[in-house]
Amino acid sequence: MRLFIAIPLSRELRKSVKTVQDRFRRQQVSGNFTPQENLHVTLAFIGEYDDPDRVLEVMESVSFFPFTIKMDRVGCFGDLWWTGFEESRELETVARKVRHAMADKGIPFDNKRFKAHVTILRKPQYYNNEFPHSEIEPVSMTVESMSLMKSERGKNGMIYTELGMVTARIK
Repeated sequence: MRLFIAIPLSRELRKSVKTVQDRFRRQQVSGNFTPQENLHVTLAFIGEYDDPDRVLEVMESVSFFPFTIKMDRVGCFGDLWWTGFEESRELETVARKVRHAMADKGIPFDNKRFKAHVTILRKPQYYNNEFPHSEIEPVSMTVESMSLMKSERGKNGMIYTELGMVTARIK
C-alpha cells in the first residue's frame, strides 16, 4: 500500500488554494489540478509499505505542540505548481523528527530535502511564455495533528484515505 505522512489543511487554507487554482483557470491554464480534499503538506513520503500500524506507532513517538504556519506564496518545481509557507522552525522540526524516527525503525521513505509546500497543479499547460499571475493572500492555520495517509489511484485521479492521526500535545 502507498503511504505518506501529512498535515491536513484547514478550511481557510483550502479556500485560499482554490482561489489561486480558479485564477489560473481564468487565465486559461489547464492541467491536473489537485482536488480540494487532497490538499496537504507532506512531511514524509513512504511509498509502498504494508505495515501502517508500525508507521503509526513511530508517528506516536514524535511529540510536538500546536504551532502556526502561514501560506504566503506560489511557485513551481518544473511542471509541479505549489503554494508555499513562511519559514517555520516548528514545521521543519516536526518533519525532521518524523523522518529520524522512521529511519531509526527502518521504515523506508523518500529522503529528499523537506520543502514545505502544497501541490496545487501538475503538468500545467498555458498559452504564453509568462508564468500566470499567481499571488496568494497570506493565510495562517494552527497545526494540531499529522495524519498517516493511503494513496490509491481511482478512475478520476488519486484518492487519499486517512489511516490514522496523531495529535499535538497540549501545552
